[in-house]
Amino acid sequence: MACLFAKPLDEFLTYLRVEAALAVATRDAYRRDLEDLVTDLHQQRVPCLSAVAPEHLAGHLRRLYKVRDLQPVSIARHLATIRVFFRFLVANGVIGDSPARLLESPVRWRRLPGVLSPVRMRKLLAAPSPEYGRLWLRDKALLELMYASGLRAAEVGRLAVNEYNATLGVLMVTGKGDRQRMVPVGKPAREWTDRYLETLRPKLAQWDDDRDAGRLLLSNTGRPLERVAVWQIVRRNALRAGLGDIHPHMLRHSFATHLLAGGADLRTVQELLGHTDISTTQIYTHVDRSQLREVIRKHHPRP
Repeated sequence: MACLFAKPLDEFLTYLRVEAALAVATRDAYRRDLEDLVTDLHQQRVPCLSAVAPEHLAGHLRRLYKVRDLQPVSIARHLATIRVFFRFLVANGVIGDSPARLLESPVRWRRLPGVLSPVRMRKLLAAPSPEYGRLWLRDKALLELMYASGLRAAEVGRLAVNEYNATLGVLMVTGKGDRQRMVPVGKPAREWTDRYLETLRPKLAQWDDDRDAGRLLLSNTGRPLERVAVWQIVRRNALRAGLGDIHPHMLRHSFATHLLAGGADLRTVQELLGHTDISTTQIYTHVDRSQLREVIRKHHPRP
């Protein structure tokens, strides 16, 4: 990191520690974001902070999106860091005006989510098989629950046994911000979950040290599934099904999209997904155009 960038950055981080009294994790996040920026500015051959222009910063954010493949929420955090840093530089007379002042927030950058067609989803759900060992039944229950109820990876891993009511066919799901929601579970998912609970989970939870923490879905050693393990299970079964690189959130996207395509109203889908803002749910209205095409085909005189 060139000295022309290093000193102002060190002074900013000192300000965050001494005057702003931010937590270590927060300061580390600021530091990482700014180190990414400085590395990019070097590659753009920007000689010093006073030479940074809005187009340099815009180019950096575009590379985070297109090359690093960061989500808009992560890019928004980078942008917030950049704005605070340059305001600090202006306040301390390092530069005259902030080049970040006119940058647009990436709220409108939101990409349409990846969605599996019903045919591809059936292939994924059929991927777990006894030939892959005893955990196939756990994998089957996990995939069925995620698609049947639109669960996030972290949510399905946190599910407790007592949060699944087989009689009522519902889950009590704890989502972001520890908000809870009641979500129905379809018949296929209930049947596979019940089979897993009856035949496999008792074997996985045979330890006497309470390592299972009462969780519904367990690892081979009887421990709760971490978020990364859920990702691995989904991707492994997707590869077995010949579907390529599928991530857990695609099951949630597919759940929402298929519901809307089947006639569900947006508010209902919002409740099922646990979104606090309906604008977050509205993205799914742009994903599946099959209904629109069908309406035109049936009712327009020249489809």
